[in-house]
Amino acid sequence: MTVGGLGLRGHVRLLVPLFALIAAVWALRLVLDAAGAPKRIVGLASVTIAGAISVLLAVALMHFRRLGRYSNAIVATILLVFWSQVLIVLAIAFAAVTGVQNVFAAPEFSPRRAGPLPHIAGHLTFALGFGILVGSAMACLTLWTLRRLVPVESERRAS
Repeated sequence: MTVGGLGLRGHVRLLVPLFALIAAVWALRLVLDAAGAPKRIVGLASVTIAGAISVLLAVALMHFRRLGRYSNAIVATILLVFWSQVLIVLAIAFAAVTGVQNVFAAPEFSPRRAGPLPHIAGHLTFALGFGILVGSAMACLTLWTLRRLVPVESERRAS
């Protein structure tokens, strides 16, 4: 499968550092919670914010490396949002299976009295869908803005 001249392997190769960033923030959040850090400190290690920053960084990488198009920005968004939601779902499932509470399965972040399965389903449906829609819009707008305001070096010479 090739999108905008870049295959799935090319997308993944471009995004590996960003996958690592999201995973590092996810692990940091788990460690901070397990260490008993204040909720405000744990809240700063947000996987959602790390995902949004990763989408912006992916678009910047595509622009400055002259890779891809708007469709590639959308594919990158899908991959990054999916990765972040999978990590969150893994943490919720781990808490449900082992009985060891973690920040991702904490009652203040879970649906009231619903249990882990609806919480997981919410992440795999609403959070995934909303993240992809908003992230794609943000990615395309950012790419459009970069192309208008920050031309790449070879484009400047041609002008």
